Amino acid sequence: MKTLKSRLKQEIMPCYYVAGDDYYLFDKAVSMITTAMNLQLPDFNKMVFDDDNFSYQGFLNACEMMPMGSEKRLVILKNLTKISENDKKLMEIYLNNPCKSTVLIILDFYDKLSFVKNLCEFIDARRMDRNLSKNIIVADLAKRGKQISGEAVETLLDYSNGYLTNVMNELDKLVHFDTSESLITKKLVENVAIKNEDFAIFELTEALGKKDADRAMKLISLMEKEQGTLSLISNHFRRLFFIALSSDASNASLASLLGVKEYAIAKQRQQLGNFSKMQLKKIYSLLEEVDYKVKSGQMLIGNALYFLAFSILFV
Repeated sequence: MKTLKSRLKQEIMPCYYVAGDDYYLFDKAVSMITTAMNLQLPDFNKMVFDDDNFSYQGFLNACEMMPMGSEKRLVILKNLTKISENDKKLMEIYLNNPCKSTVLIILDFYDKLSFVKNLCEFIDARRMDRNLSKNIIVADLAKRGKQISGEAVETLLDYSNGYLTNVMNELDKLVHFDTSESLITKKLVENVAIKNEDFAIFELTEALGKKDADRAMKLISLMEKEQGTLSLISNHFRRLFFIALSSDASNASLASLLGVKEYAIAKQRQQLGNFSKMQLKKIYSLLEEVDYKVKSGQMLIGNALYFLAFSILFV
């Protein structure tokens, strides 16, 4: 994604394959490509296919149709999850000899069309590193006549788990919260922005590890009404225990093994100093006990959250 602007200046390719986990970057890629190809009369020269309207023949017809009043035509395949093996083979045939007057953008958030990656110009839409994300946030706010403090941007990225999709949703609220103030502060972010559930669990785990009972109970009271909170806490501590036992393994290998993002492993490694391996082993056993009591009807989920939190505080 970082090099897309310069690549588009050099040449507009017949096919782009966009994959990753930050949907803001998907939309950004489409916008940049559309601008670079100078698409005219989009009502005639743009066609979007998804699971609801995709058929290979319809897709092929759209790709082979000549543009009207525009140098090129745009076809977008948007996050297909249903595609037959035969259609995959036919798509490969098309991509080996694509129509020169059509630009095809394949958006693959669910990683169902990775077989075309080597036949297209690849655009990496994975979550960006924090420095690049900060630059994007600052630039976006500058266009709106706003600034943001260093502490505020760090807090916003934490709350959004580093995803620009989440960040941009929160920025819209922050920009319009007080139109008379040009600077977005950390306090404003804390008061207005919504925390991503992963960050909320991270905060709770930090409070429990540091034996901050007041903070932990306050967080539990805010989270207890959300469905799945107990499961999220349990999964977090189980991963933490596994990371502690696999301290020599890389973040990437652990992320692949546990089926989570590498960023999540890196964040959890930061918490290992709050717990010994013996404490994590006891917590792991505690999780099994609580899970059994909830599933057998011996304990309500709300009570289980507080029981689990108090038990971890004194483990």
